[in-house]
Amino acid sequence: MAYNGRRMSSGRGRSRRSGDAVLAQTMARVLLFPALLLYLELALHIYMKMSLAYTPVYLVFSLAGGFFLSALALPWRRLGNGLAAKILAVVLSVIYVAEMIAKTILQTYYGPSSLKVAAGNRLTDYAEVIISTVLSKLPIILVFLLPSILLIIFGTRLLGFERLDIRFAGLVVGACVVFHIVGLGVLHLPWKGDLTPAGLYKVDTNIDDQVEQLGLFTMLRLDVKHMIVPVKNTMGGGFDDIGTLNPGSSSGSADPAGSTSEPDPGPVIDTSPNVMDVDLAALGSNGKNDEVKTLASYFNSVTPTKKNKYTGMFEGYNVIFLTLEGFSGYGISQELTPTLYKLTHEGFVFNNFYTPLHFTSTSNGECQNLLGLYPKGNFPVTMSRTGELGTNCYFSLAQQLGRKGYLVQGYHPNSNMYGRDLSHPNLGYEWHQFGVDKPVTGERGSLVNFDGLEVANSGKLLWPQRDKHMIEASVDNYINSDKPFHVYYLTISGHMPYSNNRVPQQYRDILDPLPYSDTTKNYIGTCIEVDRALETLINKLEAAGKLDKTLIVAAPDHIPYFDVATLEELAGQKFGSSEDLEYLKEGSINFDVYKSALILWTSSMEEPVVVDKVVGQVDILPTLSNLLGLEYDSRMLAGSDALSDSEGLVIFSSRCWKSDRGFYNRYTGKFTPAEGVTMTAEEQDNYVSAMKKLVGYKLDSTAMIVENDFYDVVFGQ
Repeated sequence: MAYNGRRMSSGRGRSRRSGDAVLAQTMARVLLFPALLLYLELALHIYMKMSLAYTPVYLVFSLAGGFFLSALALPWRRLGNGLAAKILAVVLSVIYVAEMIAKTILQTYYGPSSLKVAAGNRLTDYAEVIISTVLSKLPIILVFLLPSILLIIFGTRLLGFERLDIRFAGLVVGACVVFHIVGLGVLHLPWKGDLTPAGLYKVDTNIDDQVEQLGLFTMLRLDVKHMIVPVKNTMGGGFDDIGTLNPGSSSGSADPAGSTSEPDPGPVIDTSPNVMDVDLAALGSNGKNDEVKTLASYFNSVTPTKKNKYTGMFEGYNVIFLTLEGFSGYGISQELTPTLYKLTHEGFVFNNFYTPLHFTSTSNGECQNLLGLYPKGNFPVTMSRTGELGTNCYFSLAQQLGRKGYLVQGYHPNSNMYGRDLSHPNLGYEWHQFGVDKPVTGERGSLVNFDGLEVANSGKLLWPQRDKHMIEASVDNYINSDKPFHVYYLTISGHMPYSNNRVPQQYRDILDPLPYSDTTKNYIGTCIEVDRALETLINKLEAAGKLDKTLIVAAPDHIPYFDVATLEELAGQKFGSSEDLEYLKEGSINFDVYKSALILWTSSMEEPVVVDKVVGQVDILPTLSNLLGLEYDSRMLAGSDALSDSEGLVIFSSRCWKSDRGFYNRYTGKFTPAEGVTMTAEEQDNYVSAMKKLVGYKLDSTAMIVENDFYDVVFGQ
């Protein structure tokens, strides 16, 4: 009996140990994905140098999301559970790697709603950069993938993946719900700052802030949610209630241009407001929905800019507008780019022009240049969306000048990207791009093939196309027109990466002796190409007798954001740490990295006009509208006439802003007055409070304008 008793005792011990092992395996399986999500979030936040102050938020949401994923790998047979766990872990880890790469290359994170845009774009244009980035990031990529690798190798042995009762999986889902509710409570803790977790949870913008404060997983989850149940657009991005806007009177001169000698448009100057005969007050009361009413009420509260001595200065002129890919004013020099130097020093000279980098870089750089609006800080891409919906872009230069009887054409020497086959004809252009099989005529414009581009024997478009050749291949289409013409060019030669590609290869004899890094030399080569393209254009116009009646406008779409070190070399100054610059973390950089050059020039100007006020890309359209003597309503654009007496303002994607009276850093909550500006503490507080509201309205009104076709509501009849 004693022997049998010892055997029985030993068996009970083994049973207890076996039971303990099963319990440990079960708990490990339940906690597998909460632990993995938290690991990935912390790895991303630490590597990308994001604030860890919001760890409680994404800790709780990681537990909630993790319990849900764990439940998916519990109730199946052993093989099914193992496969589900390993596949989910790998997919999750790869998503975090892909988002880190996307942020590095394209300066933003991407949600599922971006897949349609990504599928329609030529990612091969970024192939060289993607490969080099992945290779340079291999150590951190391995850190992200390490848990998945260990799970694949040791998971079955350590976790067993035995089948568990479906009711137990239900309990784990219940834990997901509990922690999600706790997370919603954590959102409403008294967080400090202009953007808080509670505010970010309600919007579909400010992706970078969502990732930092809510976590990448929650940002992706919210993006999916908003694809199914769209966010109701709000003024101020959900962060402010609509209130009275009263930033105060401008402290600047009534004349923003301090030129050495200015053209005299005549003895009588009309200073009436640039507004149109529309009843915004009535629309604010009787609009078709709440968003239209809100927009109308907001625009009715905006102080319009006034006409001035520059109004109609170039009425009837031809207009050629170029959006320059990846260009920066730091790339201009009198010796290497004499035409660029001439145009930026002999026309209107903008000493404080900024090109703030907003969402999706080129496409929404165009949004600022062509629509005078700040783009939505998330998908859908604003410019693409106008084409998808057929939104009436009533104030686009193409439509304004088209209504005046101009010949209106646009050119881009590339295949279709960002849905320009829809958006740019909708702007009002006869739009020329590569790969159009047959012409398409729309309500406002048309789509045709861009003939004469450089194509390989295989029929493939050579990359990148040369800007000078773009001019040569298109100029004869309009230069001899018996009507005034407006032409828009979207260039491509300045596209990253700045390798020794076919653009800088033409200028190696000029570039090789320069005392710069190879990347910077190649970037200068793209600036030289822009210079030669403009030189060619000017020569063609002069030969046709059209130069003195043609206004040339050129602005960047964005800075060369992947190579900010190049700008430091050219500028001879530091803009921040290399890590912060790599991801353009606006809380830690010198905003002069965005300082650039705006060309607004015609040979008929006898003397330059110097403009010292703060000017941004959104100001180009209203400035041109005034110079060309066009009827427009200055209240309904985010930008304002740079030559008016209104205060200058540039808004950055982070909601930091710079005005003629100072700079506001959203991250520190500090306002730094501009040189020579004095304010009492009370005046400063009132000014900053009003400006923060105005900034929110300017940023967030665009989506409401586009989705509600607001301009068509006002002007469609």
